[in-house]
Amino acid sequence: MAAALKNRKTVYMLLFGFASGLPYTLLLSTLYAWMSDTAIDLETMGVFSLIGLTYAFKFLWSPLLDQVDLPGLKRLGHRKQWIVTAQFLLGGVLLVVSRLDPAGAIGVLSLMAAVGAFAGATQDVVMDAWRVDVADHEATIDILSTVYQLGWRTAVLVGGALALVIADRTDWPTVYAIMGVLMLAIAAAAIFAPEAEQSVASIAADDEALRELRDAGQLHPRVRGWALSIVGVLWGWALITVGVFMFRSLSSNPDARPDSVEFITGMGPIIVIATVVVPVIIAAVLENWRRKGRYTLSTQAAKQGVWDGFVDHGYRALILPLTEFVGRLGWAVIIVLTLVLSYRFTDTVWGSFAYPFYLGELQYTKDEVAIASKGFGVGALMFGIMLGGALFSFIGRMAVLFIGALTAALSNLLYADLALGGTYMELVSTYTGFTTLVEWLGGDLRLAKLMMAIAGENVAGGLAGAALVAYLSSITAKGYSAVQYALLSSLTFLIGTLGRGALGQMIDEDGYYPVFILTTALGMIAVAACIVEWIRQARLGRRAGVVAPEAGG
Repeated sequence: MAAALKNRKTVYMLLFGFASGLPYTLLLSTLYAWMSDTAIDLETMGVFSLIGLTYAFKFLWSPLLDQVDLPGLKRLGHRKQWIVTAQFLLGGVLLVVSRLDPAGAIGVLSLMAAVGAFAGATQDVVMDAWRVDVADHEATIDILSTVYQLGWRTAVLVGGALALVIADRTDWPTVYAIMGVLMLAIAAAAIFAPEAEQSVASIAADDEALRELRDAGQLHPRVRGWALSIVGVLWGWALITVGVFMFRSLSSNPDARPDSVEFITGMGPIIVIATVVVPVIIAAVLENWRRKGRYTLSTQAAKQGVWDGFVDHGYRALILPLTEFVGRLGWAVIIVLTLVLSYRFTDTVWGSFAYPFYLGELQYTKDEVAIASKGFGVGALMFGIMLGGALFSFIGRMAVLFIGALTAALSNLLYADLALGGTYMELVSTYTGFTTLVEWLGGDLRLAKLMMAIAGENVAGGLAGAALVAYLSSITAKGYSAVQYALLSSLTFLIGTLGRGALGQMIDEDGYYPVFILTTALGMIAVAACIVEWIRQARLGRRAGVVAPEAGG
C-alpha cells in the first residue's frame, strides 16, 4: 500500500480525479450560485442545466477516442493526447467564463459551458481508460479507483466550498479566473504523466473480435449497418432537439421562450423512447435474428472497405454490447432499464437548484452554504458511501439498493420542511444536541437546520450511489463491461437532466415546497422498480440453487 501511494501513477490518478471533478462542479453546480447572485430566473437555470446531458451521452463518441489520433499530439501517448487537450480546453473555457456577465451574456455563457461539459465528459472517458491501461501489481486498479474518487471529492470542496468563500470576499470572475489558471496548470503537468501504450495482446484481441463479426452465422454487414444507422440517427436527433430547445430558450426573452413544461411532457417521453426504448427493441430483434439464423452470413465474409470497417467498429462499440445485454436479460431488461432510468432522478433533477434554494430562497450566506453543503455535506456523503459498502456484507446488495432508493426519495421531504421554515429540522437538531454542537463551533440554530437537512440528503445519496455502482457492475458482462457500464451509468442522468427545465418553471410558478413533494412521489417509481428487481433476482438465485441473489448479481 505504501509503495502504491508513492507511485507516480497514483499521484497522477489523484490529479486526474481532481481535474475531472473541478469542471463538473464549476459548470454544473457552482455556476448556479453566480446566476442566483445576478437574479437569473430559475426556469433559465433549468434550461441551462441541460448541458449536463453531455455527460449522459458521452458513450456516443467514446469509441472515436480509442480510434482517432490528434494531429501532432500522438507522441504524447494514446490516452494523454486527449487528456491534455481536453484539460487545456477546459482551462481556456473557465478563463472565458470569468470574463462574462451571466445576466447579459447568457447565450455565450451557455455555449462556453456546453464546450466545457463536452471537454469534461471527454476527459472522463479517456481517464477511465487510462486508469485501466496503467494499472499494475503495485498501483492496482482498486487503489487507482479509490484515489480517483478522493481527487474528485477534493475538487468538489475546492470548486464548491472554496469557490463560495473566495466569491464572498472578491467576486465571481476572480473565482473562475483562478480555477481556469489551476486547470491550465494541471494540463501542463499531465504532459509528463506516465502512458501505457496499447499492448500487442490488446490490439490482437480487438482485431480478433472485429474479425468474428465476419464469421459464418453472424449478422450480415448490411443488417448491422442499417441497425447502426437507425440508432445513430435517433441519438443524433435527440441531441439536436435538446440543443435547439436550449438555444431558443436561452436566446429569447422570458415572455417569448418555449414552455419548458410543455417541452418535457411532450418531447421528453419521445426522447427517452428514441434514445433508450427503440435501440433496445432493435437490439432484441437483432439478437433474435442471430439466434434463429436469419439475415446471417452463410460463409466467412471479408471486410471490403472503409465503410465496412466503420460499421464493424461502430457496431461492436455501441450495438453489440446492447444486444448481449438484451439477449442475456430477455424481458427483464424492461425492469432493469426502469430502475436505472429512475433511480437517481431525485438527485439529478434537484442538483442545479440547490444554490438558488440556499442562497436565494433561504437567504443563507455563501460562507454558510460552503460550510454546510461542501464541507459538512461532503463528509456526510462519504459516510453514506461507507455505510452502503458496510451494509452489503450484512443485508446484501439488493436490500441496500432498495434502502438507497427509499431514503433518497424521502430525503426530499427534509428540504420541503426547510421550505416551510424548518420546524422539524429544528426539533431534530435541538433534541439530538446537534444545535448545541454547531453553536459551540460558532454557528447558530439556523445553520444547524440547514446542516441537518443536507446531512440527511447526502447520507441517503451516498448510500444510494454506492448501491447503484455495485448493482450496475453486477449486471454487466465482462466482455462488454466498459461500454455497458458507461451506457447504464449515463442513463441514470437522463430523466433527471431532461426534467430540470420543467422543474425550474414549476419552482418559479408554485415555489419550492410542492416541487419537493412531487419529487418525493416520483422517487417512489425507483422504489417499486427495486422491489420488482429484488424479487426477480431472488427467483434467479433459487433456480440456480443459491441462497442470495447478491452473490453473483
